[in-house]
Amino acid sequence: MVLSFFRGGDSGLDHVVTRSVAMVTDARHSFDLACTALMSGADPRLIADDVRETDLRINANEQQLRGELAVHISVHGPNDIGEVIGLILLLKKIERVGDHAKNILDLAESGVSFVNESDIDGLLEERRIVSGFFTEASEILAEHDGIPQSFRERVDAMTSQIQLRIDGYMTSEQPGHQVVPRAVYHRYLKRIVANLNSAVFAATEPVRVAGNSD
Repeated sequence: MVLSFFRGGDSGLDHVVTRSVAMVTDARHSFDLACTALMSGADPRLIADDVRETDLRINANEQQLRGELAVHISVHGPNDIGEVIGLILLLKKIERVGDHAKNILDLAESGVSFVNESDIDGLLEERRIVSGFFTEASEILAEHDGIPQSFRERVDAMTSQIQLRIDGYMTSEQPGHQVVPRAVYHRYLKRIVANLNSAVFAATEPVRVAGNSD
């Protein structure tokens, strides 16, 4: 079920999704920068202000738009409650993605680096795929035509791949100083993928509310 206000042309809510697309773009910017510091040897200090300022902008947009949604319900009544709850969930999920991008930066700032690791090519490819999910999520939100099956399948495949890595770290005989940062990074990566998936689901499958026949 695609958000009903798109079908009805309700510009009062339309701009919320438009701005959520910009929030996803901001979150991708932070993610790409943070991963660059972690995987290419860039000095985290050179990008830290950018990542944190972007995160603050994402947070400010989420708070402002949630306030606007509350006003919308108070003015228009409960008819759009399912869609509004879906939008609130959407905004929260995007905000969480930004938080996890900042967490990756925190790893780099603490001295973690994967630059000379033997599997760096695999890590970079994994990052490239996840970064691409941001673009696809933005397109899904902008087009509001539902979630393509191929997107669901690739997100599920990546989630399984990341979980396999985490499981492997849990039983690894490598030293903790090598394994723990990787496990933490992949935990953040898994949450980013999951929250992107949840964000587009929230926008395309509004919450069903008892008594709402839409």
